[in-house]
Amino acid sequence: MFKKILIANRGEIACRVIKTARKMGIKTVAIYSDADRNALHVQMADEAVHIGPAPANQSYIVIENVMRAIRETGAEAVHPGYGFLSENSKFAAALEKEGVAFIGPPKGAIEKMGDKITSKKIAQEADVSTVPGYMGLIEDAEEAVKISSEIGYPVMIKASAGGGGKGMRIAWTDDEAREGFQSSKNEAASSFGDDRIFIEKFVTQPRHIEIQVLCDSHGNGIYLGERECSIQRRNQKVVEEAPSPFLDEETRKAMGEQAVALAHAVDYASAGTVEFIVDGEKNFYFLEMNTRLQVEHPVTELITGVDLVEQMIRVAYGEKLALSQDDVKLQGWAIENRLYAEDPYRGFLPSIGRLTRYRPPEEMASGPLMEKGKWQGEAPQGAFAMRNDTGVYEGGEISMYYDPMIAKLCTWAPSRAAAIEHMRDALDGFEIEGIGHNLPFLSAVMDHEIFIKGEMTTAFIEEQYPEGFEGVELDEEALRKIAASAAAMHRVAEIRRSRVSGRMDNHERRVGADWVVSLQGQDYAVTVEADKEGATVRFEDGKPIRVASGWTPGDQLARLTVDDGHLVLKVGKISGGFRIRSRGADLKVHVRTPRQAELASKMPEKVAPDTSKMLLCPMPGMIVKIDVEEGDEVQEGQPLCTVEAMKMENILRAEKQGTVTKINAGPGDSLAVDDVIMEFE
Repeated sequence: MFKKILIANRGEIACRVIKTARKMGIKTVAIYSDADRNALHVQMADEAVHIGPAPANQSYIVIENVMRAIRETGAEAVHPGYGFLSENSKFAAALEKEGVAFIGPPKGAIEKMGDKITSKKIAQEADVSTVPGYMGLIEDAEEAVKISSEIGYPVMIKASAGGGGKGMRIAWTDDEAREGFQSSKNEAASSFGDDRIFIEKFVTQPRHIEIQVLCDSHGNGIYLGERECSIQRRNQKVVEEAPSPFLDEETRKAMGEQAVALAHAVDYASAGTVEFIVDGEKNFYFLEMNTRLQVEHPVTELITGVDLVEQMIRVAYGEKLALSQDDVKLQGWAIENRLYAEDPYRGFLPSIGRLTRYRPPEEMASGPLMEKGKWQGEAPQGAFAMRNDTGVYEGGEISMYYDPMIAKLCTWAPSRAAAIEHMRDALDGFEIEGIGHNLPFLSAVMDHEIFIKGEMTTAFIEEQYPEGFEGVELDEEALRKIAASAAAMHRVAEIRRSRVSGRMDNHERRVGADWVVSLQGQDYAVTVEADKEGATVRFEDGKPIRVASGWTPGDQLARLTVDDGHLVLKVGKISGGFRIRSRGADLKVHVRTPRQAELASKMPEKVAPDTSKMLLCPMPGMIVKIDVEEGDEVQEGQPLCTVEAMKMENILRAEKQGTVTKINAGPGDSLAVDDVIMEFE
């Protein structure tokens, strides 16, 4: 077995690979840029080599820099993770020339599957179901219209070398096909240096379902079930699960066998993923093959017991697969939520800064034992697992230079319903402060009726949040539970305060029993009846709620038993109450005496300052370009400037007609959220 491997990546995937290498007794080498000098993957590895400045195009994707690190450390093999150089055939060739093993597929497979037109032709030859379309060279927009009409609208116009949603348009008419062809061609040329375009049928009610394959260099290949990846935003996955709640065993088998056939057609050897689009009738069509480890691989590992990174390393070393298709048993259900440093209340724009608090749920597992990647017995009821793949730590920085992913939070349980419930608790208990993040949005998805029923398509976010995410409105039952919990916690805090003051021996008698709890625009008059085990909070209509917990003032996480259920709240102190976050809701909860509540109702509401004549920076980032000058008259929708953050360029446009009176920033300036870029009259 290899004695030392280098991980040509960063962040959570580098940490993930290091964990398996350590388990296998293999030493690891990390590489790092200026921005990652103190990163978690650097701390975890046995050795670390600096490879350049912060921008990835000057460090992580410079092949010669990585090769230098390999030579310096004597690494025998390289795991590329995903992104960066993971699907770069030139990098695989450079390793081969150096005599270093690539922990991934042969460069020929990378090349064939990396081109969408070539990969579709190979899939058709391997009898893999493909979407009807035209794979030939399309000369101009008029030919694109003719082809689209023959296929039948709607159609998808795609860049052959595309990825990440770039160079992709949907056309429903001749005019849209004409415009979409030219837009896709231009975008493909600027993004990939390759303007080849193909057209295929657009599948309605689409679900994005992918098959995990694993092959060795001895002609053996297996599939390890599927992953449902339909909840996406801007063609990037947000929530994944395994297995899919939509597939039946017959469809799973057909998709799996076709995925393995495609892998064999390109002499694939390693872990890889064949992505399919599946319509409402369970017809499935080949989309593309990812010749690398997928971000969402943990859910497959949780339902199969197979460590995919270990298998990749063993295949790269030349070993035969120790598993046959009959050995692959899917057990239970796993869900992954991608935790991103992006603000859901600001259109999911990237957020950077220091993690002033980072306390993920404790990783744990209770269930059947696994031996050599095989399940040993059935999972008992109540078994569950919690997994958090991460590359950050409390006090660390979220940089503007790289992908905004913070962690991948996964739960496993014997049933889908149980896995979802464990995920809800895990999200409620995940403490993150210092940056904007999408935890509230993920919590909202876990409670969404369509997700719970398993009826989501790739249009889920677009259809359910057409105006963006604006937070969660809790129902009456949830509000009452939080109101009761806040009243009980407030009583504990008041007793603590009176003890500190030392003014009265009987501290509990000094604290009253009647309170008014105000949250989400509602007031609840309650009476708190306390005893040694907790408190009974009785509402004005006579209905009681029983609350018990070990919460003490200052704790930022409260785990409570409310009636017969459990409730996890993130708790912060505000004047006269708490800031409470739960199930995607962010609430200001005031607990007042009846007299205080009466007076508070007469107070005028604070009016937010008028910023309508200012262009505010929506995210921390750097000004790339200013499109206007002072004195210019601008029209609604006109580009004003471009801000770059986390590999994304964001064009800020005028919301209404006006005249630019002052420009406060220029190209190269770094700005914080809500910094004023320019002013208007």
